[in-house]
Amino acid sequence: MRLPEPYRIKVVEPIRLLPREEREKRLEAAGLNVFALKAEDVFIDLLTDSGTNAMSDNQWSGIMIGDESYAGSRSFYHLEAAVKEVFEYNYVVPTHQGRGAENTLFSILIKPGQYVMGNMHFDTTEAHIRLKKGIPINLVVDDAFDTSKYHPFKGNVDLGKLERFIAEKKPENIAFMLITITCNSAGGQPVSMENIREVSRICRKNNIPVYIDAARFAENAYFIKAREKDYADKTIAEIVKEMFSYADGFTMSAKKDALVNIGGMIGIKDDESLYNRAREVNITYEGFPTYGGLAGRDLEAVARGLKEVLDVDYLRARIGQVEYLGKLLSDAGIPIQTPVGGHAVFVDAGKFLPHIEAEEFPGEALAVELYLESGVRAVEVGTCMMGRDAEGKNIIAPMELLRLTIPRRVYTDNHMGYVAKSLIDIYGKRETVRGLKFTYEPPILRHFLARFERV
Repeated sequence: MRLPEPYRIKVVEPIRLLPREEREKRLEAAGLNVFALKAEDVFIDLLTDSGTNAMSDNQWSGIMIGDESYAGSRSFYHLEAAVKEVFEYNYVVPTHQGRGAENTLFSILIKPGQYVMGNMHFDTTEAHIRLKKGIPINLVVDDAFDTSKYHPFKGNVDLGKLERFIAEKKPENIAFMLITITCNSAGGQPVSMENIREVSRICRKNNIPVYIDAARFAENAYFIKAREKDYADKTIAEIVKEMFSYADGFTMSAKKDALVNIGGMIGIKDDESLYNRAREVNITYEGFPTYGGLAGRDLEAVARGLKEVLDVDYLRARIGQVEYLGKLLSDAGIPIQTPVGGHAVFVDAGKFLPHIEAEEFPGEALAVELYLESGVRAVEVGTCMMGRDAEGKNIIAPMELLRLTIPRRVYTDNHMGYVAKSLIDIYGKRETVRGLKFTYEPPILRHFLARFERV
């Protein structure tokens, strides 16, 4: 029997299911792009776990005492202290969200034509690398692309690929290594401590800096505790400290595992020169270094959330809910990425809709159908999200996925049951689902603003 959530609900927000004919009208007006729907048109919103968390009473009390001073805010120093306590890093540069952190840090670290290695970069990360004239390289293990195969750490970097790439391209042509924990694009899959340690060893041997995309750092630590030998008796706090000891710094969207609605940061272990440079660049894009695009109340909530998220009971309940949805779907024969990741269930839309070709976007088509069926909003992670190459051809994704992203402390298991039933009903009539084509296609991060029609 699953233990209940280690909290009780104090405030509720009403949600409403529109009639199907209304959903059809809203979706047509949105150009068949679920990103363009109004939030009030959505019944259960599984578009993202970014900034959609429910904050705790402790965080809300912090909101009330946030220091809104332009320079030297007390709340900034609370954040700095939290980063030193949780990660054992000396320096933090706050930003408005993870993209701000990437924009600032990448502009310093990447020279035009350099490679940025990673397990599997997320879409906005790839975009920032390319905008800085860098070349993103994914080196995740091949098992990540077989959704039916069990591997406890599908987010791992393939060490053989890593060593061969460094030998071929030479260290001086590589800006840095970025390990994404958990690995969102691979299905929210964790990275093992052994893998982080070995990646760090190989990169340090070649004088290549190592950074971590830390958006879901605590969820990754929980998987290490649950699945990796020698870590069962370690606390989440101890595991986090060891993970980050193998890196030189991190970028973080605090909108995930800091349990807040806005915020991000750059963490730097001990490179004071890099810290000073990051603060200088950040002023141009984000604001003075002690607020970095955030209100003081947001800094306060982030500082508290970084410590709250280390609670193993919270993590057990959070990841347990994701596993619960995954089991409902897999028991019904629906193909999903296995094992289930930390923040979302990833439906294998390519297997779900085998009659739809990659360039007709099966993940996007399934997102459209899910909203029509039930008012549930989810997001494609596939060829539509990948964009086009330098020759203008679609980059065919290694997997065509639909991400059912579960916000933290927001929905109940009854909501998960409704989502599962909706997908099961679609699966029974899946041959009727049609692919999509563009009527409007932006040149960068096209999936956010594109418009479609059915093929």
